[in-house]
Amino acid sequence: MTTMPDAPARERWITRHVTYRLPIIGRMAREVVEGPVDNAFAAIFGVVAGVASAVLIWGYPALIIAALTAAFLMIVTLIRITLG
Repeated sequence: MTTMPDAPARERWITRHVTYRLPIIGRMAREVVEGPVDNAFAAIFGVVAGVASAVLIWGYPALIIAALTAAFLMIVTLIRITLG
């Protein structure tokens, strides 16, 4: 029988295990999590550059999709903070 504090650690391990096995995203995620701090800033810069490129190519719809994605991630973050 598992206790409650062990369950989130196992879920975190499963999420990382699955994420790390993805071909391109897994390697980038591992570098951000386990590498030096500079890798996190490079990832943030890459996401911002990707969104900027998408807005330049596709215009306003790309900006709307990026904003809706950010709103969804913020709601998920608030729910996770509330649940503990």
